[in-house]
Amino acid sequence: MSAEIVQLVEQAGPYLTTAVSAYGVAVFTRAESAAADATANLGRRVLQAVWRRRDAQGRAELEAAVQDAADAPQDADAAAAVRQQIKRALREDAELAAELARLLPPAGETVHITASGERSVAARTIGIAVTGDNATIRR
Repeated sequence: MSAEIVQLVEQAGPYLTTAVSAYGVAVFTRAESAAADATANLGRRVLQAVWRRRDAQGRAELEAAVQDAADAPQDADAAAAVRQQIKRALREDAELAAELARLLPPAGETVHITASGERSVAARTIGIAVTGDNATIRR
């Protein structure tokens, strides 16, 4: 297995765990949520990217692994099974590896984001943030 795949999966690990804990199997159909933290949203995007590129059998296997991890959040083996599914997908799809590398922060980079004060917003990346009253957002 290439070192690049191992590194990508290690980088994605905390995001995957947070997304599975937050969404469970709904992670595959869930839209980005302003209420969810950035870690859960990034993990959701990683899992959705992998899921989209899998065939029916691969999707079923990934969903089963995610369900097991969601059902037993403290089970390291269940979390490892999700990572193993990601590794399998990366070995089979070089374009997926490039996509995940673009999604994940560079290896070793630590990001600290702090918001302080009423209606403050803190984000590394953001689509729309509204802190005012009576706002209307159209997409």
